[in-house]
Amino acid sequence: MLTHLHMGIADRDYERQPPRGYGGFTHGLTPAVKWLMIANVGIFLIDYVLLPLALGLRIDDFRRPPLVTWGAFAVESAIHEFRIWEFITFQFLHDSVGHLLFNSLGLFFFGPWLERWWGSRKFLGFYLACGCGGAAFFTLLSYLGVLPGGMRSALVGASAGIYGIFIGVAVIAPGLRVALLFPPIELSMRQLAIAMLSISVVIIAVGFGNNEGGEAGHLGGAIAGFLLMRYPWLLGNPWDSPARGGSKRSTPPREPKLRPRTQLPFASNPEVDRILDKISREGIHSITPEEREILETESKRQSKNP
Repeated sequence: MLTHLHMGIADRDYERQPPRGYGGFTHGLTPAVKWLMIANVGIFLIDYVLLPLALGLRIDDFRRPPLVTWGAFAVESAIHEFRIWEFITFQFLHDSVGHLLFNSLGLFFFGPWLERWWGSRKFLGFYLACGCGGAAFFTLLSYLGVLPGGMRSALVGASAGIYGIFIGVAVIAPGLRVALLFPPIELSMRQLAIAMLSISVVIIAVGFGNNEGGEAGHLGGAIAGFLLMRYPWLLGNPWDSPARGGSKRSTPPREPKLRPRTQLPFASNPEVDRILDKISREGIHSITPEEREILETESKRQSKNP
């Protein structure tokens, strides 16, 4: 899907080349993204390989694999039968290798951006909330009679959460350049997000490709992602929540221009060290205005005295 990404605004420090001695396929992955990818692949292998072997089944012996049968989201079961866990479980189930591969690529390339923005814990909440948003929008369109298949039509896949991530990155870095393998073109992140959402709307409207339900999940995840980026206090960030006395922002702050701790000579300043640890745990907008001012002052001092 992607060949490379590069920024539309001056080289973000945390995206520069790592020091020697680091590398490998998973080097650029942040903790939550890494474990989400492991969970998706692991559950797929369990569902399509290990469980059938343990039960003595062949692929031809069942209409859907065991975990998909148990955990796929459907309006009839999740809402009418109150199987509310399906709002979460469907996000870790996939119906083919290609489906899993596409979602894994999206998570691999774009997930780390948003995890660095939110912090690991908030990012995981964001991702799962976008998935739930996809299921909710799927439910709404099912009740309105827009989607074929009725209330028993099943929804599986991480795509709703992935589309939420696409929108999140488009909000914080709209000028990020994305080079696609197919078609071989380069777009800004904003253009890519608009194109993908437009395709989803057209497919739902004309019924092309027989995946209207999946596209409804994509749109729902994107809507949830946009709302959470615009109103970050919905995820319980104390500095964005009016209930905690923080200022309510209508738009998210700009991307940080901070490098990882290992690349900044800040070790001599314990207060800066503490703030960087906080950013690593909770995300950039968890810090107070006073803490932001400390970082900016130290950054200016270091730039004058390299």
